Amino acid sequence: MIEFDSINKTYRTGKVPVHALRNVSLKIDKGEFVAIMGPSGSGKSTLLHVMGFLDRPDSGSYKFFGKETSIVGEDDLAALRNHTVGFVFQQFHLLRRSSALENVELPLVYAGKRHLRPLAQQKLKDVNLEHRQEHNPNELSGGEQQRVAIARALVNEAGIILADEPTGNLDTKSEKDIMAILQNLNNKGKTVVIVTHEKEIAEYAERIIYMRDGEIIRDEQVPKQKKEISAKEENIRNILDESHSVLGRIEFKDHVKQAFSAIASNKMRSFLSMLGILIGVGSVIAMLALGQGAKESIEERLRSLGSNLLSIRPGSAKVRGVAMGVGEVTRFTFGDAEAIRKIPSVKSVTSTVRGKGQIVYRDKNWSTSVEGVGYDYGEMRASTPEIGRWFTEEELQRRDKVVLLGFTIVRELFGDQDPLGETVKINRINFKVIGILPLKGSDAFRDRDDLVIMPVTTAMYRVLGKDYLDGMYAEITSPDLMNDAEKQIVNVIKKRHRIVRSEEDLFRIRNLSDIQETLESTTKTMSILLGCIAVISLVVGGIGIMNIMLVSVTERTREIGLRKAVGARAGDIMTQFLFESIVMTISGGMIGVLLGASIAFVLSLAAGWTTKVTLSSVFLALGFSVMVGLFFGLWPAKKASKLDPIEALRYE
Repeated sequence: MIEFDSINKTYRTGKVPVHALRNVSLKIDKGEFVAIMGPSGSGKSTLLHVMGFLDRPDSGSYKFFGKETSIVGEDDLAALRNHTVGFVFQQFHLLRRSSALENVELPLVYAGKRHLRPLAQQKLKDVNLEHRQEHNPNELSGGEQQRVAIARALVNEAGIILADEPTGNLDTKSEKDIMAILQNLNNKGKTVVIVTHEKEIAEYAERIIYMRDGEIIRDEQVPKQKKEISAKEENIRNILDESHSVLGRIEFKDHVKQAFSAIASNKMRSFLSMLGILIGVGSVIAMLALGQGAKESIEERLRSLGSNLLSIRPGSAKVRGVAMGVGEVTRFTFGDAEAIRKIPSVKSVTSTVRGKGQIVYRDKNWSTSVEGVGYDYGEMRASTPEIGRWFTEEELQRRDKVVLLGFTIVRELFGDQDPLGETVKINRINFKVIGILPLKGSDAFRDRDDLVIMPVTTAMYRVLGKDYLDGMYAEITSPDLMNDAEKQIVNVIKKRHRIVRSEEDLFRIRNLSDIQETLESTTKTMSILLGCIAVISLVVGGIGIMNIMLVSVTERTREIGLRKAVGARAGDIMTQFLFESIVMTISGGMIGVLLGASIAFVLSLAAGWTTKVTLSSVFLALGFSVMVGLFFGLWPAKKASKLDPIEALRYE
């Protein structure tokens, strides 16, 4: 089974070389019970570790079933440790927060055989621990823990049992129980190799090898009876000829289960780790909700401005609010509106006049803004009422006394009463309410729902007493024609009013599309800024996760060594730690989503800000948190996967 030829192994303690094995040559046949004895530092444990593929010799040849192992890759060695070797350690090396049954199942997990759980239960029964299978190691005696370790070594039907001081920490009764189990296994055809420094323990063996200073000084053989070798042991010969694919893939649910188990075992530390992600995701959700809400609020206001509009006003933008003499501003007329309407790129034109008025209904009155507009104004400025109707062209021509009211006026004068068809007085003139204007909201300057709209002719000649227009709106057929249309409108007005100097002094034209683009650009910039601030929080949280995972790797070094000793590949260890990192970030992310949504809700209630949590922002935040877990968990996971199994087991 085992053939060593001139094996050498040297360790270094600082700059001092320690020769653990010196030209060791040894053969062990199937079914032997071998004891290796010697004082501390004689190299007996190192010999056992090399024999069980936990360590590699510096030089020499190690053949297992006639196959050279020096050329075998790490994953193939993991397969050999899982299928052919069962380790029983002096320190037991049980997972502290896992039950006895879960510890015995560990080799099955890495062999992809978790479905064979009854086999693990049977092995516990074989060592008389079936009644203690749900107990954690700290609830078991030393002898019981060692029996769990033996059951773990047997669960994959390993052909060779390697025991390093299996009775070193046990009382006399437990010592006899353990040795009886090992002797019984040998009687059933298992190859057993134990390391001990106690002569009474070595006497259980049929062959005793004595070591000193890394060399074999004596090899005593005792005649032994022929043992029947199981078919399982014969099949071991094939493992070295196959790929490490003989080692099954660990199941996804096992990765998740182990990740949650590791997180639950250090609740406070895990919570503090998740706190950074939680705050980061909460910030992302809240910031994006605030940005999305602001965007939709601005878009709603932009819709009320209309699309592809040019606003034409008398006077200069430079002297707004300053009274000027007659002739210093252009007085627009309905003729100007009709002339502009004839420009090919102009879709429609509406005239407007403005003023103040006192509106009265029964015993209530309200001071408000009065605006007279043309028939096309409703469509152009997104003011077509959802309740009631717009006035007709006939009503416009007849100067009918009909009005549409904003929501503020409806609330103040009518309360819960339906205003449609009611009569109100505006500047002592009776008007019939025919519609309620769409809700516009407030801006920094005024309440845009505190408004009365009526036909422009009615406002001019019945209410405000004006014979000129305060302005006009021109809707252009296409955004691409806005600049050309503006130039043509300027030429029409200059020609009609015989203007020879700069038109900026007498009238002005504002492109509302430019205002829309500016507001949209500003909103987008603010959303990006808020998002970047939140992302920084996520990155900081990710760094916290990485630090905790690095601490976890250091703290769990011996556990990593144990997992590798029972067959875990480097990829299995790496995947496990990545899963732990991702589970922490996803858990923190999900709580962060709830936190962010709560913050957005509170902001909308307390501050009156418009907020909106979208599904895309939730997926974005959770997706980013997963990426943070992958990115910042990769280094600790890679570090864990590269640990040497024997060095990890020796870690203090």
